[in-house]
Amino acid sequence: MSTTRSGAATAAPDGVVPAVGPSPFTHSHSDAGERAVRDRVYAALASVRDPELDRPITELKFVSSCEVSGGHVRIRLRLPTYFCAPNFAYLMVVDALDAVEAVPGVVGAEVRLEDHFAADEINAGAARRAGFQETFPGEAVDELAELRRTFRRKAHQAALERACRGLLAAGRTLDDLPDVRLGALPRSPETDGLLRRRAGLGLPTDPDARLLVDEDGTPIAAADVPLRLRFAKAVRVSIDANTQYCSGLLATRYPES
Repeated sequence: MSTTRSGAATAAPDGVVPAVGPSPFTHSHSDAGERAVRDRVYAALASVRDPELDRPITELKFVSSCEVSGGHVRIRLRLPTYFCAPNFAYLMVVDALDAVEAVPGVVGAEVRLEDHFAADEINAGAARRAGFQETFPGEAVDELAELRRTFRRKAHQAALERACRGLLAAGRTLDDLPDVRLGALPRSPETDGLLRRRAGLGLPTDPDARLLVDEDGTPIAAADVPLRLRFAKAVRVSIDANTQYCSGLLATRYPES
C-alpha cells in the first residue's frame, strides 16, 4: 500500500485557532447538556491530526458534518482527493472514532469517510475495529505504527527548526544552541507545539532538558548543528508546502469549504 498521498488545508501557526467558517455541527435540540457534548466532541476532533501534515482535521476542514443527538454522534470526513492513500485515511478515521468515543456524554459514535475509493473498506474495518491488516489483507502488520513514528519524527524536526529560528532571530548564535534548555524557550504556540511533539516521541519535556536532541534523545553535537538545522528546515518547508497544496485540492473539490 502506498504511503504517499495527495491530500489537506491552510496552515495556522501552532496553538492558533483558525477561522473555519460555518460549523459542521448539527444537533437535535439546543439544551445546555447537548451543547456541552457538542463542544467536547469538537475539541476531541481537534485533537486528531493528519499524520503527514501534522494539523488538526478540524483546521484542515476534513470534518464535513457532525450530528449530535441524545449522546449519539455521527461524523462525516472528507479528504482532498478521491485517491488519498488508504493508510492515511484509515488512521484519521480510527483516531477520530477513538477520540469521540472517549468524550464524556457520548454513548455511541459513528465515523464515516466519504468520497474515497476505499471508503467502504475503511468504514467497515474501523466500525468493527478490525485493524488495518484485516481491513486490507496482505499489508505489513506494523505498517501503521511505523508510519506514525515516521511522521512524528518529521513533525518534531519541523517544530525544532521553528524554535531554533526564533532563538536565532532573538540574538542567539548557532554556537549557543547546543546548551539551550527547554526552560529558556519563550512561552509561545511554537514552544507548545515542540513540547507536544517531544512528548509524542517519548522525549523529556522538563525545563532542564536539552533543546537540541534527535528523535531518540541523543544530544546533537555542536559541529552537526548547521547541517541538522538545514535538514530540519527542508522538512518544515516540505510540510508547509504540502499543506498549502492540499488546501488548494480540497477547495477545488469542495468549493463550499
